[in-house]
Amino acid sequence: MDSTVWVAILTGATAVMVCGVTGYGNARAVKIQAEVAAQIAITREKREARKAAYLEFMMLADATQELYYRLDDALFPPLSEDPSNHAAHLQETRTKLRDAYEPLRRGMRMITVEGPVTVAIQAQAVMQAANLANLKLYHLASVRLDDQEARASFKEAYDAYCQRVELFTKAVSDNAYVP
Repeated sequence: MDSTVWVAILTGATAVMVCGVTGYGNARAVKIQAEVAAQIAITREKREARKAAYLEFMMLADATQELYYRLDDALFPPLSEDPSNHAAHLQETRTKLRDAYEPLRRGMRMITVEGPVTVAIQAQAVMQAANLANLKLYHLASVRLDDQEARASFKEAYDAYCQRVELFTKAVSDNAYVP
């Protein structure tokens, strides 16, 4: 056989092999690209779920904080007002706080599931502070409203709650880009 035929056969075989290798490489690249796109989508969905859980919890914590703040009217009334109005206001606010507690707890559980751990720990600390503030409020409502020690104890618990909410918000901000 002529060398030209051999060159043609080798060139053809090389072309077929190169085509096969290129096809395999392209298929592998498409597979890797699909896997990366799927991972990005999963990460994005996880981040959105976290963001929604954080936002809901912050809204509930702020609503609870607002209820605590509104207690000032009942705890420190103007001397000219009827004290029975303050007791009714205190009872109404306590009822609203009880109603706000379960959604706040449910939000804390969602954050515990969604993570990361540092944010979950801060959400749990907010719940513990809410528990303490509610306990101090219950004690205050069961004694005379002019009991200065009970008032101071509640105020201290309220301040701790506000601080915990701020620390939670900072933890969310610090972990905003954690996958």
